[in-house]
Amino acid sequence: MSTVEFRSVTFSYPGAGPDSPSALIGIDLKVLEGEVLLVVGDSGSGKSSLLRCVNGLAPHSTGGTFGGAVIVGGRSTRNHLPRDLADIVGFVHQDPEAQFVVDRVEHDVAFALENLGLDEASMRRRVEEVLDALGIAHLRDRSPATLSGGERQRCAIAGALALAPSVLVLDEPTSQLDPQGADDVLAALSRLNADLGTTVLLAEHRLERAAPIADRAIVMSRGDITDGPDTTAAVIGRYPGAPSVTRLGRALGWPELPLTVRDARATATRLGVDLKAPLDQRHARGETLLSAKDLRVDIARRRVLHGVSMEIAAGDVIALLGRNGSGKTTLLRALSNLVSATSGEIVGSASIAYVPQDPGTLLFAPTVRDELAETLRLLGKPRDEGAIDCWIESLGLREVEHRHPRGLSGGERQRVAIAAVAIGGAQILLLDEPTRGMDAASRAALELAVRSHAERGGAVVLATHDVELAARCATRVTVLGDGEIVAEGDARQVLSGSLFAPQVLRVLPPFLTVEEVEMVIAE
Repeated sequence: MSTVEFRSVTFSYPGAGPDSPSALIGIDLKVLEGEVLLVVGDSGSGKSSLLRCVNGLAPHSTGGTFGGAVIVGGRSTRNHLPRDLADIVGFVHQDPEAQFVVDRVEHDVAFALENLGLDEASMRRRVEEVLDALGIAHLRDRSPATLSGGERQRCAIAGALALAPSVLVLDEPTSQLDPQGADDVLAALSRLNADLGTTVLLAEHRLERAAPIADRAIVMSRGDITDGPDTTAAVIGRYPGAPSVTRLGRALGWPELPLTVRDARATATRLGVDLKAPLDQRHARGETLLSAKDLRVDIARRRVLHGVSMEIAAGDVIALLGRNGSGKTTLLRALSNLVSATSGEIVGSASIAYVPQDPGTLLFAPTVRDELAETLRLLGKPRDEGAIDCWIESLGLREVEHRHPRGLSGGERQRVAIAAVAIGGAQILLLDEPTRGMDAASRAALELAVRSHAERGGAVVLATHDVELAARCATRVTVLGDGEIVAEGDARQVLSGSLFAPQVLRVLPPFLTVEEVEMVIAE
């Protein structure tokens, strides 16, 4: 029996011209009652648009042209507004900030329950259950504005879970979470599905954790379903952006492709893997561009950084790792003088550019090309079409160069913001969660741009939860915990002794990436 059914659904956003591609093209899909359906695809492929149709956000809130029908729990979204479906469908946006309406976490989680008229005792019990399930009970009295990106994401999920919906829709729920936080959220979703039969629709780019909990999967491209619905193993096995362990199985010619580290380890043990160790090529650091000494930062009477010292040298690509709330964003903001250090000093004259977690704060020009040109104008430089073309090409923005940045997908906006900042020519780029919302091809383009910048004598500092990104392109890794540096040094050395180890390292140490395995096989 289907809980959600799409019948020949088409959708175009407001302002889309006759030559603009539709966001959705003739979607036919039945989501079975009690299943977890994983939705994958490139940035801008239509994943978010598909999810917004489930509870009628598209077209009732977004506007636009809608065709066909979406039936949820026997109700058509054509004549039921999102609020009319709130008792059936819980929705978690890609941007968690969009869901907060009050100034305390506990009250925000309870807000929808109050609107439903739930009695106080039931409301308190429901709030406690979801706060505990998502590991955020200690945040109950905090303002959402004071939380890290990952903490806000878990609070937004808690608000949706509190309603105990029969259908839960989540748009990249782990994009800002540290590995443990992502595991906790997905484990909670899996429990809801198993214990209560909650139907889950989940769009994700971080497939290494999401794929194992899904029953079926679909792949979207240009507004259409191009693969599936089929078993998750079958769809992900064919998908180019599969998790590292799946791609490792492909590289080694395994007959069954794993979805988890556990399965990959078992296969490696059963079949045996005989490869010589990869070359350990240490990065030679250039001149020091910036050094921070004994930084302490207090925010809202809380000490966020405790005596942090670090050095940024020419050629460095430094990955800042650490759980949500560990101080990564604050460190980047301190290095770029966006927050003042309570004590300590920053020494160096290198130019710095910072891209925050939420790229929307940087984007206001009418087109992507104009956005990059605006950076040059603000710096007093002439419009350079060649430089604009170079960054548009390097970050894969050619297809969207004439579109408004705010009409793009989250991953596309992220790339535009990075290009718009990087074109200014700063020596040091500080990127906060740069792969948030990015598909595999976009991440590869970003990695190439980051390495190229470092090879030209610049430096890049990435605050990230994407340990696969750190494994592929970082020369050094710094791990933060409760505002202090707990580990730092050469990337291979730190990742090898860290809970943040990438998937391949957990299966075939000392290999960090599939690419290293492929290079050894090719020799």
